[in-house]
Amino acid sequence: MGRKLAALRLFPASGGFEAGNVAKIIRFARMGCTNRPFLHIVVAAKKREQDDQCIEQIGSFDLMPNERNEKLVAINFERLNYWMGQGGVAVSKPVSQLLGLAGYFPIHPRTYMTAWRNRRAAVEKAAADKAAVEQAKQQTEKAAA
Repeated sequence: MGRKLAALRLFPASGGFEAGNVAKIIRFARMGCTNRPFLHIVVAAKKREQDDQCIEQIGSFDLMPNERNEKLVAINFERLNYWMGQGGVAVSKPVSQLLGLAGYFPIHPRTYMTAWRNRRAAVEKAAADKAAVEQAKQQTEKAAA
């Protein structure tokens, strides 16, 4: 019975995954300094706090973009596959979003919504900038006449 229920669960990145009664979770652990944060992707006991000792670190994520405006991610997929194959391991939503972007999980619906909102904001900003340029152009024509 338990195996059938486990087989029916959705991928964490699909937005329909419930952690339920799992003992371990793959999540972010914040490291670094106040003005220079970075995240470790860790396997930890579910009941532990974010800063408590973890079972294993399987990756890292640098939040600060480098000179090429890239955010660097390193994941040990062999260890990730090992822990996912163990069963009884959940994945937090932020990590599942990152793994969706990496191609390990399907892309999380929240990622699509964020991209849609960013695109809409860029279009609105471009329209507002165009209107401001047109208005400035009209004012200079009036002043010259």
